[in-house]
Amino acid sequence: MGWRGMLGFEYGIVQAPLGPDISGPELVAAVANAGGLGLLRAPDWEAPDYLRDLIRKTRSLTERPFGVGVVLAFPHNENIKAILSEKVAVLQVSWGEYSEELVLEAHSAGVKVVPQVGSFDEARKAINAGVDAIIVQGREAGGHVIGQDGLISLLPMVVDLIGDRDIPIIAAGGIVDARGYVAALSLGAQGICLGTRFVASEESYAHPEYKRKLVEMDKTEYTDVFGRARWPGAPHRVLQTPCFSNWKNIPAHENEVNQPIIGRSIIHGIEKKIHRLAGTVPNVTTTGDIDSMVMFAGEGVGLIREILPAGEVVKQLVEGAQLLVHTKFSGL
Repeated sequence: MGWRGMLGFEYGIVQAPLGPDISGPELVAAVANAGGLGLLRAPDWEAPDYLRDLIRKTRSLTERPFGVGVVLAFPHNENIKAILSEKVAVLQVSWGEYSEELVLEAHSAGVKVVPQVGSFDEARKAINAGVDAIIVQGREAGGHVIGQDGLISLLPMVVDLIGDRDIPIIAAGGIVDARGYVAALSLGAQGICLGTRFVASEESYAHPEYKRKLVEMDKTEYTDVFGRARWPGAPHRVLQTPCFSNWKNIPAHENEVNQPIIGRSIIHGIEKKIHRLAGTVPNVTTTGDIDSMVMFAGEGVGLIREILPAGEVVKQLVEGAQLLVHTKFSGL
């Protein structure tokens, strides 16, 4: 079963690379120390020296392996070189093309490559590139959603495609508790990748108001209204906050560029202005009109009822899944 580990990790639980900087060293180390795979999020611009420092800070907090997520839609070549030179355990990639040569280069550095895919065709390309595992993201996921298919239909299709190849499949999209974990395992996954559940953890770098809303609210919507200029063609799932409800029907040609500045954040060491309708979630440094900023969340957000330490999240997932299988399904 997936809780017995994959890719050399104790448990089949992956903490998604939460942008722009929500999964920092504290969160990643906490997940790693609990036996899961924690993923830093690389900056969306070239910052190899900063990224090396981020990796080294994480290593000061844990002796266990972890990884770094890179969004290939943004400049990334120097960042990837830094990741490989630091020999982290996993390079996670999404939203862009990667070559078989990159996979081979990573393997030469002792780094495993794990792409996130949102379609059957993307999964086929990943297999052909020689990757080490595949995260299959369903449309239920929070944040930027790479495909159109729901997890319950896409996941078994990819499982069948993999066949007897030694490529673990990791399910992502709307999973927040042990029931979702067991459901993913029953569909053929070896692990799960969670984003929203780890945003709502003590160690996440998310603003306290963002975390509070993840506990209090339960409705999300798939949209494209946030960050259209910065990241066109990247739909996302967000909390149905009052601000979103007021702006969700803006014309397709409108974007954040001509909107007023509503706050500021320090993101990966750089101060950034936040315009209304920007696709930037508030972190702990953010000031301004927090309630009017985007707040990404997956469909499972209504099952999150408290902010927990990340290690406790991992523990509850593993123990809950084991209990569920032993008590509910052992007699089948």
